[in-house]
Amino acid sequence: MTWNNILQPDLILEGSVLNLTRDTIQQYGLKGLVLDVDDTLVPITVSAASPEMKQWVEEIRTYAVLCLVSNNLSESRIGSIARSLNLPYYLGAAKPSRRKIRAALEQMNLPVHQVGMVGDRLFTDVLAGNRLGMFTILVQPIVHADAVLYSDPIRNFEVWVSEILGASIAPKHTKINKDL
Repeated sequence: MTWNNILQPDLILEGSVLNLTRDTIQQYGLKGLVLDVDDTLVPITVSAASPEMKQWVEEIRTYAVLCLVSNNLSESRIGSIARSLNLPYYLGAAKPSRRKIRAALEQMNLPVHQVGMVGDRLFTDVLAGNRLGMFTILVQPIVHADAVLYSDPIRNFEVWVSEILGASIAPKHTKINKDL
């Protein structure tokens, strides 16, 4: 697999994970989702899922098996978020390592091609998912309501390096906007 393929998300959502709908999940034949936590489900500075996120999880879980896989080592933070969402979780994943994602896939008991890897980072979430042959979904980070302007220099650097390596940080599939 070449760099431009391994860093290329299958789908780029316009907006946060909250814009990932049942229709989109079904359109791509997904039966499960492995979800990153920090800045994908909750801002990194927050230790609880929002009511909107809880509602989204409740809706999506009726169509897809869900599991959290986080690089974060904080059992108290990630465990608390996972328990509030009633989801299984793995922490300390060291993505792009595939070990904890494989454990999640095994727990889900689904073929890898039917599981989406959802996250906000190219060099962790997308890279790990692509290395396993998963359907990769890049979302925009969820930011704290008090953050006026979000700028993540590491994420910007990842996009820049990915483009240099030949990934067109454009989706392989059409962008999805929930409002359309």
